[in-house]
Amino acid sequence: MKNVFLTICFSFMSVFVLNAQTTQKIKVDGNCGMCKGHIEKAAKEAGAAKAEWDKVAKVLSVTFDAAKTSTDKIETAVAAAGYDTENKEASTEAYKKLDECCQYKRKKKG
Repeated sequence: MKNVFLTICFSFMSVFVLNAQTTQKIKVDGNCGMCKGHIEKAAKEAGAAKAEWDKVAKVLSVTFDAAKTSTDKIETAVAAAGYDTENKEASTEAYKKLDECCQYKRKKKG
């Protein structure tokens, strides 16, 4: 009986924890494997539990606890690392700090 109770409690807690996580997709410009590492690192430092950037699709998939961070905070961190996102533009200074292979062709905004 004790094992059944523990199993039920564990299952309930697992469902609760999983429901607290939010997954979002964010368009992020970049070129190469080094970009992938920088983008994912910036997202995780901004609070993402998981971050996976698809080099071909140029999409960052992030999973995070919405009580601790947001897509806005994640996009701000990625832009600060030098990468334009769908809603945030990296500063010229941050972009110029990227390695040459990481300097993607920037889109003119406006």
